[in-house]
Amino acid sequence: MQVRSYRDLIVWQKGMELAADVYRLTRLLPKQEEYRITAQLIRAATSVPANIAEGHGRGTRKDYAHFISIAKGSLAELETFLLLARNLDLAPRDKCEAVLNSAEEVGRMLTALRSKLAPKT
Repeated sequence: MQVRSYRDLIVWQKGMELAADVYRLTRLLPKQEEYRITAQLIRAATSVPANIAEGHGRGTRKDYAHFISIAKGSLAELETFLLLARNLDLAPRDKCEAVLNSAEEVGRMLTALRSKLAPKT
């Protein structure tokens, strides 16, 4: 299958699913967390597919790789906030674990994509 759009990328599709899962998870957080950890979770989660899309739209492999690196950073931030929410019992542990597992999968895919974009030596 030829990639014509970032929407054809499985890593982008999985990133979108991850972001949707985070939105669903944040509905379970206490209301007082709305402008604290909830906002941070959503921002980090949506940044992952957004950076994949932006990188794909750039003109060079170097730029693309840079945005994939940014997506990986956002993913690490997301995982940190998920672990914090889980450890503070702000959300059900099983739901946090499920989202963390999805995040790990996206992380592996981003790592593979980043390595494919690395300059050939």
